[in-house]
Amino acid sequence: MARLQILQLPEDAGDDRPPFVLVIDQARLTDFYPSTEGKSIYQVAQERLTLVDSLDEMADRLGARAVLVFEDTIDIPANETPVAPDGYPIRVRVEGDFNQFRDQVQAEIAKAQAELADTLRRSAR
Repeated sequence: MARLQILQLPEDAGDDRPPFVLVIDQARLTDFYPSTEGKSIYQVAQERLTLVDSLDEMADRLGARAVLVFEDTIDIPANETPVAPDGYPIRVRVEGDFNQFRDQVQAEIAKAQAELADTLRRSAR
């Protein structure tokens, strides 16, 4: 049975949604190409172009950059969930380092206060 996976792509500044590719693997060739028995080369080529068009339409409707179809199993490492020895998924907690952010905010406050004091001195003259 075919599997559906999503491969997230790096975001660009103009992206309003995270870009992705839909990956269909373990697909049987017969699911996509009907029997070619008794058909001309032109008819077979036309069927294959129709498939490409329908996959492009699917990508457009889903908002994907592309739809990729494979007969083999494709493992996308980003989709794997690491499992601890106890069998449960490993959870990682990431905490931000706000020291630099705090320093930046304090520097901006000091700058704004200095500009305000300078403006008040000039207006008092």
